[in-house]
Amino acid sequence: MATRGFVFYLLSGFSVAITLSVLFLNSNVGSHSNERIFLSSSNSVTEKVWPKLEFSWRIVLATVIGFLGSACGTVGGVGGGGIFVPMLTLIVGFDTKSAAAISKCMIMGASASSVWYNLRVPHPTKDVPILDYDLALLFQPMLLLGITVGVALSVVFPYWLITVLIIILFLGTSSRSFFKGIQMWKEETDLNELAKQNETLQSKASPEILRFNLSWKNILLLIAVWASFLLIQIVKNDVAPCGIWYWALFFSQFPIALGVFGYEAVKLYTEHKKRTQYICGASIEWTPMHIAFCAFCGILGGTVGGLLGSGGGFILGPLLLEIGVIPQVASATATFVMMFSSSLSVVEFYLLKRFPIPYALYLMAVSVLAGFWGQYFIRKLVAILKRASLIVFLLSGVIFASALTMGVVGIEKSITMIQNHEFMGFLGFCSSQ
Repeated sequence: MATRGFVFYLLSGFSVAITLSVLFLNSNVGSHSNERIFLSSSNSVTEKVWPKLEFSWRIVLATVIGFLGSACGTVGGVGGGGIFVPMLTLIVGFDTKSAAAISKCMIMGASASSVWYNLRVPHPTKDVPILDYDLALLFQPMLLLGITVGVALSVVFPYWLITVLIIILFLGTSSRSFFKGIQMWKEETDLNELAKQNETLQSKASPEILRFNLSWKNILLLIAVWASFLLIQIVKNDVAPCGIWYWALFFSQFPIALGVFGYEAVKLYTEHKKRTQYICGASIEWTPMHIAFCAFCGILGGTVGGLLGSGGGFILGPLLLEIGVIPQVASATATFVMMFSSSLSVVEFYLLKRFPIPYALYLMAVSVLAGFWGQYFIRKLVAILKRASLIVFLLSGVIFASALTMGVVGIEKSITMIQNHEFMGFLGFCSSQ
């Protein structure tokens, strides 16, 4: 109980500290930058603001927040974009679009280092890879499809509605994950048996674990899906919005996503007919209804992620826990999928010249270190305390911190728009692209 209380107060303090920093900076650094919006709003003109990379208290504070956000976000499997974007706009001084692009760079760096670390770690309870490739193939194509839809709709939805969605969704998933963590804390497996399993699994050499965790067939299939979506986005950016070619390219994403999802769904359903399917310690009945539910959640998570600029990790992480995947595997798999979705955005943003290279490289380096060492220290803490539920509490804390920062800034911005009598309704899809 003492450890759980310590984790709760630590996460609460981290969340409150970030929120107070946002409030203080938002009211005292108005002269630092002409742009103070963290979500895109097509009814207002946003100026590109790229501060110089030079030593100052701002870069020090951004480094600390970025390191902590990346470490906690990747361990929880949610990335941390809800913390990075307000930090980059309010503390460093970037404009909205540039902050979102650099945030994706940070998520990609942290995710890549976390995946590398997880590939060298054995499954905590079974002699199977720690990355669940079946779940990755099931969710990744639908998540990418949903993100492209959400990004397209983000310029249509009014700012106040996006803020409301942020508060409802993030507080809802954070609360659900927190209560899930409490339940898991109470239902932790026998400590002696878990320690015995860990000793057995850790006896493998690191190169052997790495080879065992790699499934090149599944990885190449995921890369093929990623490359297909990337190619479509690159070509689509050079065609006129709402033209024939625009819609042809837009709808060409659907057969790609549905094809890979259908392949994996048929595979799981066929195996389920032969025997009860166990994935990552969770007994999952792959019936048509459950498979359809996974497709719906994947598209919904991607759409909401693209709409809010969070990338979908805030949906996928809690969802994997909800269907019964153990925290270590849920974190590793969600981070693995997030690496593909974030890198897709980074390549596209790079081609569009949306972010300054020096700043992106610096913050990516910070995130790479944070992702690796965050995984290292938390895994060690889980092994010492025999409490995998700590990962769930971290996930809940990062989402809660994101809800506070994005919600507070969003409400303030909405109030300013009302006072300035700005347009608060829905915008036309074609005219806003």
